Amino acid sequence: MKIAVYCGSRTGNDPVFADKARELGDYFGRNGIELVFGGGHVGLMGVVADAVLAAGGRVHGVIPEHLRDRELAHGGLTELHVVKNMHERKALMADLADGFVALPGGIGTLEELFEAWTWGQLGLHRKPCAIYNVNGFFDPLLAMVSTMEQAGFLSQQYIDMLVQTDQPESLHRAFEDYQGPGEKWT
Repeated sequence: MKIAVYCGSRTGNDPVFADKARELGDYFGRNGIELVFGGGHVGLMGVVADAVLAAGGRVHGVIPEHLRDRELAHGGLTELHVVKNMHERKALMADLADGFVALPGGIGTLEELFEAWTWGQLGLHRKPCAIYNVNGFFDPLLAMVSTMEQAGFLSQQYIDMLVQTDQPESLHRAFEDYQGPGEKWT
């Protein structure tokens, strides 16, 4: 299994974010789960990649030329794909991955999560999407998602397709058991 991780290019203000990213990466490496990620050595991206590698796992980075040229590319990966732009990065990550999980991060993390989740809702893939809700980081987002449902813009079945956890074992189990909702308009 290959899982794409979307997360911050910073580590955040609370050390628990890096601790949980390290824990997840270690779990991936020890359990034969390959990491697909943005290819950088900085922030939580670097933390999770280093943890997978330290545990003997395989890591596939996908980085656009402009970020590689700023010397942000991780130098010790199993495989590094250099692509032209962010659109190619996201497309290749989606093709490589069997599932997607967002750890704490900024607007890029949210954008990547929402794209993968939307594609699943539209039936463009049947891969699980998850948020790794460290210390309730995504609670305000989940409140907004609830507001969308209450206002009639989002069906509960599409909320239910988003795995919510902060434990590696439960994420792994949920991804193995995942059944997508099917296409939105059939």
